[in-house]
Amino acid sequence: VEDQRARWERKRSRTAKELLETEHKYLEQLDLVLTYFVTILKAKGTLKPAVLETIFGPLEPLYSASHVLSLHLEKGNLGPGLENFCQSLDLYGHYAENLEQANKTLKEQLRKNKSFRRFKKLQETRPQFQGRELEDLLPLPLQRLHQYKHFFRDLLENTSPDTAEHQNLAKAVKCVSEVSQWVQDIFDKRENSLQLLRVQKLLKGRKTQVLTPGRWYIREGWLLVVPSKGEELKRRMFFLFSDILIAAKPCHPLHPLNSNKLSCQAVYPLHQCSVDKVFGHTRSQGGLLSLSFPHKTLLLMSSNQQEIHDWYRSLTAAVR
Repeated sequence: VEDQRARWERKRSRTAKELLETEHKYLEQLDLVLTYFVTILKAKGTLKPAVLETIFGPLEPLYSASHVLSLHLEKGNLGPGLENFCQSLDLYGHYAENLEQANKTLKEQLRKNKSFRRFKKLQETRPQFQGRELEDLLPLPLQRLHQYKHFFRDLLENTSPDTAEHQNLAKAVKCVSEVSQWVQDIFDKRENSLQLLRVQKLLKGRKTQVLTPGRWYIREGWLLVVPSKGEELKRRMFFLFSDILIAAKPCHPLHPLNSNKLSCQAVYPLHQCSVDKVFGHTRSQGGLLSLSFPHKTLLLMSSNQQEIHDWYRSLTAAVR
């Protein structure tokens, strides 16, 4: 037991030391942005207050929270330091929510505002920036949040369960995991919106409404449709979403506007669909899927067995 405790203590000290060292580095980088951008821009009035707020978000309170945490860590007050820090973790979620708009506003200002463009270029040439641009420094809080998750977890694993500090660490791990999940959800939703928009732009016309609230993109790919009356196989592009399956075919290559687009052939709702593998259980080449809808059965084929297996899994998950 004594050996185990000594091992825990050594690991814990190492992690606490690394947490403090990286916290100092993180504070230095935030300080660059606050000193050479936020403070001077406020004084000069180069950007309107609302624009400044949009680009930098809650960077100042983030810096303050980290500064207080580093003071606690320097004194070895890990438990109280983390308990206090947990109250500020929501700022990271708000920072993530604002980041897309921040990047958009920054690009807009660089395009429109000549004096801001010159100012930014000048500040970035300072030796303290070491060749980094403002765009490299703005995502730092979210990278740091990811690091906190690992540091706090390591500290928890190497702290004796019968101490008050263990409770503080357990609470910190829970808080940082919840905020990390919140941030991940923000990025997932953003990525999903981009996918929906991309598919909407790929389809000719506006008849098929891809951009629907609550819809999630799952996958896409070319599959062969097996016709019911012995005609030849038709190659179609399929887009699978959480609630529908879209079948599309390429527009005519010589079409003046839509040569690189797809024409929607059918939209299949998944709420009344059942999926079966017709063959493809064996190691033979390819496979066949049967999709049954109330008024239609769709047979889809691929010569690649892995592809059919992946589609089967995605479709059954989406239907379920």
